[in-house]
Amino acid sequence: MGDTSNFTGLLLPAICLAALGWAVPRVLALWWPEGVRWLMGLALVSTFVMAMAGVGFFAVIYALNGVQLDDLWATGGLSVLLHFARLSLISALLWGPLMVLSLAGVPKNWVREVW
Repeated sequence: MGDTSNFTGLLLPAICLAALGWAVPRVLALWWPEGVRWLMGLALVSTFVMAMAGVGFFAVIYALNGVQLDDLWATGGLSVLLHFARLSLISALLWGPLMVLSLAGVPKNWVREVW
């Protein structure tokens, strides 16, 4: 029971990505204009931010596990970036539903616009 590799290698990253999926739209909404069209834009920007965060997150996980990212880039080039993008897309199964729920709660804080 002393082995924590499953927690630090699998559960902790999943929890962090899910929490980011909830937090990113909420934080962006603090400065985002109100309105239905703006809400769709917020969803698009939040998705892009989360996709980039996922790519960075997996690159950091690889680096923490001893993989030299410079060596990966030298051998694979663009395919390495596509690999991290693919991992980020798969991680959307974790953060996507929470981001949708977070976005659905944004209009309740609107002052000027009506949903």
